[in-house]
Amino acid sequence: MNKKQEKTETQVESQLETKETEKILEEVLSDEGLAEEDLSLDEPPSQETLIAELQQELAAAEQKAQENWDKAVRTMAEMENLKKRTQKDLEDAHKYALNSFAKELLPVLDSLELGLQAATGESEEVKKFCEGSELTIKQFETVFAKFNVMTLDPMGQPFNAEQHQAVLMQETEGATPNTVVNVFQKGYTLNGRLLRPAMVVVAKAPEKPAKKLSEDNEQA
Repeated sequence: MNKKQEKTETQVESQLETKETEKILEEVLSDEGLAEEDLSLDEPPSQETLIAELQQELAAAEQKAQENWDKAVRTMAEMENLKKRTQKDLEDAHKYALNSFAKELLPVLDSLELGLQAATGESEEVKKFCEGSELTIKQFETVFAKFNVMTLDPMGQPFNAEQHQAVLMQETEGATPNTVVNVFQKGYTLNGRLLRPAMVVVAKAPEKPAKKLSEDNEQA
């Protein structure tokens, strides 16, 4: 091989090496660019972004806490109302436990009083019957008072629709209209609750006399 050929081959090899080097450099630069992009994606968020996110989380937590507090308050109120209702039911059960029993005793007391009113005569048997009936009635009244069973005997009192049952209305001389003028049957209450209304006669206002037609014609 002559020197000219050697020189040519050397130049070709040099050019090839230069191209190879440039190619490697391009690849390296390209990889570095991708790396820089990757690094830019992994950059930490700014302080303003962190503060905004924390504020959102805090607002959500406060809202949740308020909702839980409202639920707790409602639950406590419901429990308190339930406690009061239960307490009232227990009190009513104790106060009115004798309601049915007392109602069953009232006809017995009525019979004794009617029998005493019907007893007439001066014989010893009648006197003994009256004494026994009066004593039994007093015992009833003592037991009723002990358990707060009160008598409604509204003679002369204004008519009360909540405690009295009017069986008749009649004109009564000297009586104020709408007052009780007779008691057919006494009423009773248990701890203020009505056991039986009193059956009464109520006075009504007297009707005004109608004018005669002749008088009307004369006035006309």
